[in-house]
Amino acid sequence: MVENAEILDATRQENITRILDAAEALFRHYGYSKTNVADIARDLGMSPANIYRFFASKTEIHQAICGRMLGASYQQALEISRLPISAADRLSQYLHAQHQLIVTAMLDHEKVHEMVIVAIERDWHVIEKHIDRMNDVVETIIKQGIAAGEFPVQDSAVAARCFCAATVTMCHPQMVAQCLSKPNRATPEELIAFALKALR
Repeated sequence: MVENAEILDATRQENITRILDAAEALFRHYGYSKTNVADIARDLGMSPANIYRFFASKTEIHQAICGRMLGASYQQALEISRLPISAADRLSQYLHAQHQLIVTAMLDHEKVHEMVIVAIERDWHVIEKHIDRMNDVVETIIKQGIAAGEFPVQDSAVAARCFCAATVTMCHPQMVAQCLSKPNRATPEELIAFALKALR
């Protein structure tokens, strides 16, 4: 019985992954607003009813895709947080990586940017969860920096929230898009230097 349940779970996960892969490809090609569940079903050679066995709506599919994209961003941050370098260098590398990810993976692909903006504007829980997890990563690095004597003793949770707020224009897709071509905005290097100075 346990083995059968595991097979069913694996089959279900495989179907979910297939649906998400197909939906993401269509969203990237045609745009989120121009793609519907029937298009996803047609692309997979199945009926819309079969899609609805796994997802209640297109919105739910979109949320799952966003969660997957943000999960990749979180994994990248986690890997950087574990590098054997100073806390300041890890924070700097973290911000550069997040900024680069947004510029290349989101802004260079207009349809991907549309997906992320819709998610942010609808205030989905996946976005809030992502912000909390990223704040936790930054807090861990700051704690380690305090323990190593790089930063003075302070409330690491407050410091992490303030650090992330001070550098939000490097990590928020809409703000990154607005600031990229504006000469009167702080550069990533200036923001990082300013935020690290505040921690010290």
